[in-house]
Amino acid sequence: MSITLLSSPLQGFTDFRFRNSFDHFFGGIDTFYAPYIKMNGKMVIKNNYQRDLNPDNNQVANLIPQVMTNNPDEFLFVVKYIQSLGYKELNWNLGCPYPMVTKQGMGSGMICQPQKIDEVLHKAHNESDVTISMKMRMGYEEPTEILDVFPILEKYPLKNIAIHARIGKQLYKGGTDLDSFQKCVEQTPHKLYYNGDITSVQAFKNLQDRFTTIDHFMIGRGLIADPFLPSMIKNDTIEYPENRWQIFKEFHDTIYQQYDEALSGPTPIKMKMLGFWEYFSQSFDDPRKVYKAIKKNGSPRNYRATVNEIFAKQK
Repeated sequence: MSITLLSSPLQGFTDFRFRNSFDHFFGGIDTFYAPYIKMNGKMVIKNNYQRDLNPDNNQVANLIPQVMTNNPDEFLFVVKYIQSLGYKELNWNLGCPYPMVTKQGMGSGMICQPQKIDEVLHKAHNESDVTISMKMRMGYEEPTEILDVFPILEKYPLKNIAIHARIGKQLYKGGTDLDSFQKCVEQTPHKLYYNGDITSVQAFKNLQDRFTTIDHFMIGRGLIADPFLPSMIKNDTIEYPENRWQIFKEFHDTIYQQYDEALSGPTPIKMKMLGFWEYFSQSFDDPRKVYKAIKKNGSPRNYRATVNEIFAKQK
């Protein structure tokens, strides 16, 4: 069975600069999802969302916008916006686990409200012709919450439901709940995508062996921690290319330059790259040492010197 790999969106990380560079240097991802658009009660699309979805800024073959809302009118407003740019599908985020989102009754905090989910989907399907897909967790408090939503979702021709096999209050702590994901597989006719803890080729194979009907897999944090992972899964190999570290460094230098040009001043670029190195460091033999070395550098000059030193040590 052929498989499709998708990039799960991570707010603050997987914008168009990252996506374009990742696709160029590593490949392996068939479809990218853009980080969510959030309206905050105003019918305005922020400039950073506009830049991220602008077709002129995106060089990847397949990109799907995403929205974070619990409001039918906001959802429809975003539908019309993304359609004006030529996009035909909108992904609805019911998976975000962060308290600042869930306390507002959005993301995974909305899964326990099937009636509200119904209201949004009813309006979107009655008043637009957009294709809708879902990104969900299995609940916020309990992994059975999603099972109560499935009867509502069955009313609509959703393209797919991508499920992160955790509950919201876990954030990213603790393991995935594969038994509860199996119940989802058994209790919905919709096409399911699997998401959660695909961090190695072996981890992927274990999931593939367990869920034999799933052929779409979404990779989030694992893709940033090891950018070679998608292409290695696709090629069914655990061998890295001989010039692994050269490719990785060229990728790093490319996104660093682009973010440096886009951000104003040394502090924003330092914080941006520090976020990436929380994940990048996991590709190295001593992640804590590598991350600590990056963290203690104040100036851009010292940062670049440290990065050069870290990569030079890799054989």
